Amino acid sequence: MSTNITRLFDFPYHQLKKYNLEKSLTTKYNGLWKSISSQEYVDKANQISRGLLRLGVKPNDKIAIISTNNRTEWNICDIGILQTGAQNVPIYPTISKEDYEYVLNHSESIYCFISDVEVLKKINQIKGNTKLKEVFTFDAIANEKNWEEVLDLGKDDGNQADVETRKNAVKSEDLATLIYTSGTTGKPKGVMLTHKNIVSNVLSSGKRVPLTYGQEKGLSFLPVCHIFERMILYLYQYCGVSIYFAESIEKLSVNAQEIQPHVMTAVPRLYEKIYDKIYTKGTELTGIKKKLFFWAIELGLKYKPYKENGWWYEKQLSIARKLIFSKWQAALGGELKLMVSGGAKLQPRLTGMFAAANIPVMEGYGLTETSPVIAVNDQRNNGFRIGTVGKVIEDVEVKISDNGEILVKGPNVMQGYYKDPEKTAEVLKDGYFHTGDKGEIDADGFLKITGRTKEMFKTSGGKYVVPPLLEDELKQSRFIEQVMVIGEGEKMPAAFIQPNFEFIKEWGKRHQLQLSTNKEIVTNSKVLKRIQEEVDTCNNKFGKWEQIKKFELTAEEWSVDGGQLTPKLSMKRKVIREMYQDLYDKIYNE
Repeated sequence: MSTNITRLFDFPYHQLKKYNLEKSLTTKYNGLWKSISSQEYVDKANQISRGLLRLGVKPNDKIAIISTNNRTEWNICDIGILQTGAQNVPIYPTISKEDYEYVLNHSESIYCFISDVEVLKKINQIKGNTKLKEVFTFDAIANEKNWEEVLDLGKDDGNQADVETRKNAVKSEDLATLIYTSGTTGKPKGVMLTHKNIVSNVLSSGKRVPLTYGQEKGLSFLPVCHIFERMILYLYQYCGVSIYFAESIEKLSVNAQEIQPHVMTAVPRLYEKIYDKIYTKGTELTGIKKKLFFWAIELGLKYKPYKENGWWYEKQLSIARKLIFSKWQAALGGELKLMVSGGAKLQPRLTGMFAAANIPVMEGYGLTETSPVIAVNDQRNNGFRIGTVGKVIEDVEVKISDNGEILVKGPNVMQGYYKDPEKTAEVLKDGYFHTGDKGEIDADGFLKITGRTKEMFKTSGGKYVVPPLLEDELKQSRFIEQVMVIGEGEKMPAAFIQPNFEFIKEWGKRHQLQLSTNKEIVTNSKVLKRIQEEVDTCNNKFGKWEQIKKFELTAEEWSVDGGQLTPKLSMKRKVIREMYQDLYDKIYNE
């Protein structure tokens, strides 16, 4: 396998030379899947580069891309921008127009490619306050400049020699992209990632991908503006995986059945939703079918890899896979060999359940600042351990500090935060990046995440509490969708809990309860009693000083749009704390 890839734009050329895919990138337009080949991908990227040069784009200029969904155009523009020596600034589509304005101004972006009319509405409100010269849309929108105009500018290949000169001038150590972290507090920080940062991460992560190069299909739907999915897309290109872009998360199952992917990536919240839907359907079965379904579930919950449970368990599992779990596979296209999870901690019960269902989920760990992968599970060679994020990848070094913090060194670690040497100095010390996460490495080299250094707090009694440990345990319950442990400086820990409204409505039907609205759910005495049981079960696993003494349910679903979650679906703790001040007062002042 060729490894002379040093810059991000080398990946499509590698794919062309090695695999020459007929369907390199595929997007659905007006109900029809439309593909471009490896050759078309390279040709169109060069066209964009030529067009950008004719627009006056210089090395180190910044060009933003904002797209609601992943699509072919994003990748063509990405490569086209990078080949000119300019940098790509991807922006989350769901952030506020004020954050759009901040990121565009902080990065000094001069052009912007956007996907659709929804993004356009926000951009048009703040465009005049930025340095943007033009905005180009992917969708055809009346009276707006379209990205095809840049392609048209580049149709004449008379300046391709200039593009080649620009490409040759780009070094692996050069800045490739600014990725603004969504952040749970304060203004977004611009993470400076070089070509080498991301390329090294792709090549090292590739060694953990158990796929047949040049023959697989991948389904992409996580936001490509985040480094996790972006790195995965480069990895797919490197491995010769044909990439299909899902229309939306809502249409994921439909799209999966249409294209029958072999691999896809997701965040834990999505795996939870897939499992909850399957579970809900199981509760609607009757008779022997229902008994078989819950027998398979019980079996799945006991799953251990590498036949650790013995021959009798494996015999039962093979029957469960044939009768029950094969239907789970079919719902996701029937051909899945691998799913990858990142962005947050995956509940161990889900890891085991999906592995039992023959749809293994390989959990990994990383941050935007580390391009992103630090460690990832791999089913081969005993490299998979439930409850861990796998072993550290090649060329990356991890050590655990005296206070338990995970420190990282390697070619994947960022240059720093753009225009912010102070914050850079806070996290890059003595050659190591300080992740802010706590962890431990077991005797076999598996990394386990145990919490966040900044999320630990003391109660008024001077006892330490680690909220993520309690939260992860509580979220094992199907009754609980989100939970945030509170109590810094207070006499006891408590929690805000957002119930799993969908599941509780189904549960209510089985118990003859009228629970049609969220308000009815959070005020129903039987629901409160049932969630108290879940809290009590969790508390039994912790010391008395850590146990949750009180909780309050929130009637709102926590979401990105609602302000409680970041685009990566992490909790905005400060925002949630302020948003539910009345519930906080009820807990501590009554």
